[in-house]
Order: sequence, then structure tokens, then C-alpha cells
Amino acid sequence: MEISIVTKNKEGEREESIDEILAKLEKLKDPGSGSLWLKSLIFSIVKRNNDNNDLLSFSTSPHNLVRALELSLPDETKPRIMSAHSPYPSLPPSIMSSNCKIIYICRNPLDLFVSHWHFIHKLFGDNTELSHLEECFDMFCKGIHTFGPFWDHILGFWKASLEMPHKILFLKYEELKKDNVFFIRKIADFLRFPFSTEEENRGIPKQIEQLCSVENMKKLDVTKNGKHHSGFPNSAFIRKGEVGDWVNYLTPEMAERGKKLIKEKFAQSDCHNHRLFPLS
Repeated sequence: MEISIVTKNKEGEREESIDEILAKLEKLKDPGSGSLWLKSLIFSIVKRNNDNNDLLSFSTSPHNLVRALELSLPDETKPRIMSAHSPYPSLPPSIMSSNCKIIYICRNPLDLFVSHWHFIHKLFGDNTELSHLEECFDMFCKGIHTFGPFWDHILGFWKASLEMPHKILFLKYEELKKDNVFFIRKIADFLRFPFSTEEENRGIPKQIEQLCSVENMKKLDVTKNGKHHSGFPNSAFIRKGEVGDWVNYLTPEMAERGKKLIKEKFAQSDCHNHRLFPLS
């Protein structure tokens, strides 16, 4: 599985190959879609077969292990894993023409917004115009985002996943929460790193679930005391991971506006029939 990306250096043009690409809804400044969780799951699945056939422990944050394609190139250790913030139409042609695999995760936009808002508070406190919940939500509903409106981002990858199911795996955060081990196996099969009978008997999928759980990740020293490669504390990138937490923050008027917008934007697409986002 290869992607060729041409970069410039002092010697001229040089090709860097990437074996796996993880695409997610998270924007550069919009965490909250479960990207840290998905990165930890994929890294544990793909890198699990070391010399001792044991799972890797996280002494480094998954965000530092799986870097953003827009910001840096991966290290030389194969198979290579990267994340991407870009909407589907903005992905380089080399990615789409390659044999790489893309995993996309989306989350109920209302939960995504609340998680993003908390993230801003952790980093900047009240020293930003986005610290006010109502103003931030208004921008969210107007589609003012670093990488465009959430509905365009989701629909782009949803439609592409229907056209190329062998290449793009579309995941829903809420389903992943309901049956994590099932989707760990599904991700492993999709990436062509299936679990052997021996690994199943040893309970490796369940061990990966426990290793990558929000509860465990929050306890890690690298989360409590480490820093993201941007300089922000790792603790800012993880909170509750709960489904439906938006009800504790949005007013009835804000919730109604958000639900109406979601229904309106997804009404004409097939994903509306699949009930991507439980809104009750």
C-alpha cells in the first residue's frame, strides 16, 4: 500500500511513501470527533506485532505518533500512518490514485461542537471571541471553520465511501462506542492486519479496547504531563468522550437550531436514511 508525495529538499525532488492515511473530521482547531481515540486504536492494531508479540504502551501521545498530513511527513517506520484534516475534494490526487486505506470518523455535530468549545477554553480561557458559547455556536451553524462546514466535510467522505468501500471506511463515533471490539476487528480487517486465531484466543482485541479507552488514556503520564507537538498540553485533547453530552450545554433554542440544520443539510443524501446522528 503506497502513496507517493513529492516534497522539495536541497537535493531536489524526493518521494515519500505513506502506507496508510487516517482521515477524520477533526479540524486543526476543532478536536472532538474522536480522532485521538481512533489514532490510538489504529496505531495499536497496526503496530501490535513487535518482537515479543505484545501490545505497545503509550509513552508518546497518539497525536504525536500519528501526525497530520498537512503539517509534516511520517517517519520511515513502516507501515506508515498519518492523519488528515482536509475535506475530501482537497486530498492530493496521489492519495486517491494509490492503494492506501482511508478511515474517516464522524460524530454527532452537536457533541462535536461542545467538545470543540471545551477545547478552546482549555487552551485560551476567556481570551478569545470563541469562548462565548452562543457566538461560537452561531459560527458553527454558519459553517465558519478552518476546513469548511461540517456538513460538506461529512458528505464528501460519505459519498466517496459508497463509491470506494474497499478504500474508504466510514465510521460513526456513536457506533464505535456501542461495540468497540467489533469495530477494532473491522478496522484490522479493513487495513489488512487481521487478528489471528491465537491473538483472538489471547484476547488481543479486548486488550486494545482497554488500552485505548478514554479512562486509560486520561491516566497516562504522557496525557497528564506531556505536550502536543504544537506546544499545547496533551490533557487539552481529551475530555469525556460521552455520547449526547451536548444536552448539558446547549439551550433548547440552540439545540433546535442545530437539529434543524443537520436535517436540512443531510435530507437530500443517502446518509440521512442511515440516521448518522441520533438527535433525541
